[in-house]
Amino acid sequence: MKINPYLHFNGTCAEAFKFYEKILGGKIQMAMPFGDHAPSPDWKDKIMHSGMTVGDITLMGTDAPPQYFQKPEGFRVSLAVDLPAEADRIFSGLSDGGTVDSPIQETFFAKRFGMVTDKFGTPWMVMGGQTN
Repeated sequence: MKINPYLHFNGTCAEAFKFYEKILGGKIQMAMPFGDHAPSPDWKDKIMHSGMTVGDITLMGTDAPPQYFQKPEGFRVSLAVDLPAEADRIFSGLSDGGTVDSPIQETFFAKRFGMVTDKFGTPWMVMGGQTN
């Protein structure tokens, strides 16, 4: 069994996935537009389904039609890396245009930990150098 995040966007999925590909070092495997199945003509080029590999997981996403879109809440996408410097780099990238909810800093459980909501509205937890 695998559990993979499936993110919903309000028309910015393609832009968000290009951003995540750059920051997370992932690789977009596919991006399927709505095309003829669009809920309205202006959604023809919006993304029905996108998938990106990041390490050994698949991050998936869609542009949720307006009547189905809800602002993300009640969860965070958790990202853990080995090196504190890599956590700092990723946190800085995700923070660009976003909102820092908890600055990245040393904690009792990790050399680096912080929480940020990126410019697309996705909430993240970034951790690096976990302590045992």
